[in-house]
Amino acid sequence: MNIDLSGKTALVTGSTAGIGFASAKGLAAAGARVIVNGRNAAGVDKALKTLAAEVPGAKVVGFVGDLSDPKVCDQIVAEHPVVDVLINNLGIFELKDFFEIPDSEWERFFQVNVMSGVRLSRAYARGMADRKWGRIVFIASESGFNIPVDMIHYGFTKTAQIAIARGLAKRLAGTGVTVNSVLPGPTLTEGVAEMLKDEIARTGKSLEEAGAAFVMEHRSTSLIQRAANVDEVANMVVYASSPQASATTGASLRVDGGVVDLL
Repeated sequence: MNIDLSGKTALVTGSTAGIGFASAKGLAAAGARVIVNGRNAAGVDKALKTLAAEVPGAKVVGFVGDLSDPKVCDQIVAEHPVVDVLINNLGIFELKDFFEIPDSEWERFFQVNVMSGVRLSRAYARGMADRKWGRIVFIASESGFNIPVDMIHYGFTKTAQIAIARGLAKRLAGTGVTVNSVLPGPTLTEGVAEMLKDEIARTGKSLEEAGAAFVMEHRSTSLIQRAANVDEVANMVVYASSPQASATTGASLRVDGGVVDLL
């Protein structure tokens, strides 16, 4: 399959590392002009240099700012008023017991994981519909179906993203704009590596081995019996962003290794 996004502009939020960076790389390799976003200039600059080195001829620009802030969302829309592919990847997670999560953390998770995508979708979807073409992808999680007992505040935001993507797909029916959510399972991102670092130090396991052990202990329904890598998730993101995915909308696209026990 030859995915060609030449002439399209893609915004990937939270794209200096992990799934966001891998998605930016995949979209750039498909010919899109990609806006790379991160909270600090050093991270954005590093991502841009890496993309330029790894994707010859990549058309990439940076935007520094925390897109959980409504004012920063307004700034990026003013600076980049036309976006054809919007990947709502910005997100945070944290292991914490329900009884230890204060109201402020519920609000922070909601603003970062949910409202950043709501605001940007609201800002860009009208233009996509006017041009009769567009792609919006929310990076949700299998945790939106399998709410983790140790991350309930995270799981609820992922359920919200899945619902928003489905509802917005209905709202944009017939416009040529598709809206989907991509649901990774446990994935070997920098955040997961940080979470597993003590286990790696204690046991001497590699990151992949520690990731597989985590999956089998905490996501025992996994059919691949390991954590995914970021490129495996990004492949789905690029496909959902492509012209070839024109009949795929309102879908929850699982890259969860079979963790979710649904047909």
